[in-house]
Amino acid sequence: MGQPLNVGIVGVGAIAGQYLSTFERLEAVRLVAVADLDAARASAVAAEQGVRALTVDELVSDPEVDLVLNLTIPAAHAEVALRAIAGGKAVYGEKPLAATLEDARAVLDAGRAAGVRVGCAPDTVLGTGVQTARKAIDDGAIGLPVAATATMTTPGHERWHPNPDFYYQPGGGPLLDMGPYYVTTLVTLLGPVESVVGAASHTRATRTIGSGPRAGETVPVDVDTHVTGVLRHVSGALSTLVMSFDSVATRASNIEVHGQSGSLVVPDPNQFDGDVELHELGGSWVTLPPSAGYRDAGRGYGVADLATTPDGVPARADGDLAYHVLEIMTALLASAESGTTVVVESRCERPAAVPLSDAPR
Repeated sequence: MGQPLNVGIVGVGAIAGQYLSTFERLEAVRLVAVADLDAARASAVAAEQGVRALTVDELVSDPEVDLVLNLTIPAAHAEVALRAIAGGKAVYGEKPLAATLEDARAVLDAGRAAGVRVGCAPDTVLGTGVQTARKAIDDGAIGLPVAATATMTTPGHERWHPNPDFYYQPGGGPLLDMGPYYVTTLVTLLGPVESVVGAASHTRATRTIGSGPRAGETVPVDVDTHVTGVLRHVSGALSTLVMSFDSVATRASNIEVHGQSGSLVVPDPNQFDGDVELHELGGSWVTLPPSAGYRDAGRGYGVADLATTPDGVPARADGDLAYHVLEIMTALLASAESGTTVVVESRCERPAAVPLSDAPR
């Protein structure tokens, strides 16, 4: 506390640029090293940032690194996290926490045994969009929450991503790729989930890349590409979820929350801000001014929030929340396969609210 947390990044692909841009304006974290399987790419980023380019083995054991920011593909999340923890480092990873629930549990258990923190994206829920909606719910603006809907539809990431292979392999798909934003938001707004029922479909065996040097090449599809289901929260509220790589467009709100005396439209959970709209019983739609959350936030605020959270206090984007979200999603897939309701065994604390504030300090 009081000193910047020294961060080393493993994996400096496309998403890394957003973290690097955010870190430039955060006092709570300091980038000291980068690593990537592509040594030339790591060297180029290191030169731009004025830091060291290391191998992965060197970075996870480097004494200057306090936390390893794991921006690898989902299939490598657990392996890199476990190597970092074995090196005595705290870990913050991109979502999901791991490609399987068993691997995610191994990461959490290793972190606890080593006495190091484990955090995980998404941190978009810390921005003014979701946090303003949460404050409205907590202040009783919609009365007792009874239901929510969460909808994400797109024709598929292969239209724009030059290397979309991992989106269609285990650990990918619309649910595990985009679901963490939506499910983490639902847990933030309505609390943990106790059971789910789901259904899913797999409509195409291949996808065709639409841009970049591999345009026209096909990639195999080994995951369900349309997943829907109902989450039963411990509170009794029911959330209906639709995650699709098979749909062209929708007019549905990203997230709506309905209570006995009002309804809320929640902005895109893949963004940090956006308008929150409230319709009270007998009234009309009004836009709420930002009243909670980190202003002007970006990817990396979860790392800074972890860095400034006192020992013994759960960080807002911590591993237990990420594990619960992953179990919810894997339970949905298991329910879709079995045709039965699946109980969610894990629980997590509803993350602490974020007062309206600037960057974590």
